[in-house]
Amino acid sequence: MSARYDTIGRSYTATRAPDPRIEAQIHAALADAESVVNVGAGSGSYEPRDRKVTAVEPSPVMRAQRSADSAPCVEGVAEALPFADDSFDAALAILTLHHWSDWRAGAAECRRVARERVVVFSWDPRVARRMWLGPEYFPGLWDDDVARFPTIAEQAAAFGAEQVEVVAIPHDCSDGFMGAHWRRPAAYLNPAVRAGISTFALRSEEQLEPGLRALEDDLASGAWAERHADLLELDELDLGYRLLMTVM
Repeated sequence: MSARYDTIGRSYTATRAPDPRIEAQIHAALADAESVVNVGAGSGSYEPRDRKVTAVEPSPVMRAQRSADSAPCVEGVAEALPFADDSFDAALAILTLHHWSDWRAGAAECRRVARERVVVFSWDPRVARRMWLGPEYFPGLWDDDVARFPTIAEQAAAFGAEQVEVVAIPHDCSDGFMGAHWRRPAAYLNPAVRAGISTFALRSEEQLEPGLRALEDDLASGAWAERHADLLELDELDLGYRLLMTVM
């Protein structure tokens, strides 16, 4: 994971501010856990400030973007966490499984170091690719993610999650991950927004150019708005994002 984010994560904090509604759902899932390890922590989004947090992140580029008042961060990978068994009340993982080299080993490690619970904010690209972005403008955009990413059922089994909650994405989501702009299509024309989305950032501008041109044309003509008038009436949408909760 480190090598990928050393390349694509340089402007991550510019477009990936935590969304307060998603944040509230994640923090509620942590229940009364006082000590938390954030695995694959990145720049620190969604880390609770009212608990003792230790972050683990392999990429020096991502670690460098953590704010001065964020939780202490150690270099490490999910597959081999540098902590003893039962070191924390809870383990937390935020939109990171698809960057682990062995997600099952990472799941086992999260369970090993957590005494009370594991909370995982994840997604299923099989659901996400139903969104208009891929089928209409970037055919095959999610194919690589689908091929290498486990289903939610497989994730839940590996983490031993007894509860899986839908994380509906608000229309004005402030965290610019892949599905965040489902009702704000013009955002995907912004190179800075695409740079904060790994699925886009790993593709060349030449690969993306036909889809971007078609989207720009449809926005200018009003074709997108006409085709998706139903979406413009919605405040939130299920795009396959899920919160998995394991109680030890």
